[in-house]
Amino acid sequence: MPPDYIDLRVRAVFDVEELTGELAETGLLGASEADGFAHFYWPSASWNPAVLDSFRHFLKKRGIAAETVDLSVEAAPDQDWNMAWAQSVKPVRVGRRFLIRQSWNPVDPKPDVIELVIDPKRAFGTGFHATTQLLLEWLERAVRENHRVLDVGTGSGVLAMAAIRLGAASALGIDCDPEAVECARENAVANGFGAELQFRLESVERLETTGFDLVAANLDRNTLLRFAREITHAVGHRGRLCLSGIQPRDLADVLSTFAEHGGTSSGQWERDEWLALEIGFQHSQ
Repeated sequence: MPPDYIDLRVRAVFDVEELTGELAETGLLGASEADGFAHFYWPSASWNPAVLDSFRHFLKKRGIAAETVDLSVEAAPDQDWNMAWAQSVKPVRVGRRFLIRQSWNPVDPKPDVIELVIDPKRAFGTGFHATTQLLLEWLERAVRENHRVLDVGTGSGVLAMAAIRLGAASALGIDCDPEAVECARENAVANGFGAELQFRLESVERLETTGFDLVAANLDRNTLLRFAREITHAVGHRGRLCLSGIQPRDLADVLSTFAEHGGTSSGQWERDEWLALEIGFQHSQ
């Protein structure tokens, strides 16, 4: 007799909340996370090979080879799926000052802590993934009070919001996914931001606004390479760019591509097999 539920167990080398959103239309009941592994649950009647195809497609977009991921499919006991997920997602401290929490997890932060409330939705960037954390820490070091900041591929909007909280004069987040932009705008309202923070449905391919002091781009390798010219064009005179979503094996390609557009590496940081790369420019873009 087939089991009532299926548990897809996988080592969490990605943003678990984002994958939950990606799989929402496959009949996914819920998810949980513990000991470095994520568990995704389906009723057995909804499980089919297309679910695994969706999972592999997600990994491919993130530049992760599916065959390198520790994965298993097993029978699962019945449980309160939503409760399991809510209990598994906890507030996270990032860098020296950031505390990112969910609306159902109240925390009494210290006076010098910057608190952002981000609930898991269909948008990348809830603070758990290394690529997001590396850019948050870069913003802590880089933001000054007169800065204009651009967040390319904004997802949940967490980087643009963080820039404002750190004292930037304004921040713009762009994304080609309308659901991500909707989520980012909802998060901005929930966190009390005003006109200094804007989110726009716009692809990097059509990005026209320039002159930013800081540009953060948390994108996959292929997108970074394809749109290096457009990304660097957004950086103002003496501006700085930080790229994330890079794996070590892709570093040489990314460096050489951005060098073609006048950029040179001015710093790099690694976490959980992901890199963030700061690019500086000797002249205006």
